Amino acid sequence: MLRYRYLFSQLVRRELRKKYKGSAFGVLWYLVNPIVLMAAYWFMFGLILKNRSNPPDFPIYLMVGILVWTFFQASLLSSAPSLIDQSGLVRKARFPREAIPAATVTVQLVIFTAVLVMLLPLAVAIRGTFTPALLLLPVLMALLYCFVLGCSLIAAVLHAYFRDVEPILTAALLPWFFITPIFLVLQGPNEVSFVRTHPWTGIVLNWINPIAPFINAFRSVLFYGTAPEWGYLVYGVAAAAVALVVGKVVFQRMQGELAVVL
Repeated sequence: MLRYRYLFSQLVRRELRKKYKGSAFGVLWYLVNPIVLMAAYWFMFGLILKNRSNPPDFPIYLMVGILVWTFFQASLLSSAPSLIDQSGLVRKARFPREAIPAATVTVQLVIFTAVLVMLLPLAVAIRGTFTPALLLLPVLMALLYCFVLGCSLIAAVLHAYFRDVEPILTAALLPWFFITPIFLVLQGPNEVSFVRTHPWTGIVLNWINPIAPFINAFRSVLFYGTAPEWGYLVYGVAAAAVALVVGKVVFQRMQGELAVVL
């Protein structure tokens, strides 16, 4: 990847410009869409369907969860067809094919970072979370990026062979969204607000769900102003490492016939 860093940077730039090329706002639409989405969910779940167990400043709590989830969801859905979209390049040039889904995930990371930069001063001002825990944000972002990249490598190469992967992902991510602790208020590492008497449900929602510890870790820093629990950090490191290794192995084993199947 370092040898082909120029190609990689061009792929990222091309991906950024491609979707909204010719529009009045251009790449700014990448920021408008997640902000509008967060505002809509805040209006629905923070005002209309307000829960008494919601903490103060619930919109910030909600926005942090949605921000992490949107990065995860958008990366998977955009990287799945990425090899097919770049099939001409795959057939004509020799370069690490992993660069294509990696560029797609990097574009989403740029958007994630831009929205985070806007959310951070808001969280600090409202929640008073200007603490040393903020220094952990780059670490959490790196772990999240590695985890999502590993998952995206698998999604991209599988979809190149089996064109049902993208619609399956689209269908699966909808219920996955609602069993992720985005709207649910944590009472502890193994409990959420509406399942206090069912601790096993809390464990499943917070630990079996692989994206949940990342959301909880970001929320600890941005919403509560404290360092994440060690369990979340260890989980993040392990999940990132496993996802990258498995993604790399699966991609390498299946990329040999890409020029044929695309």
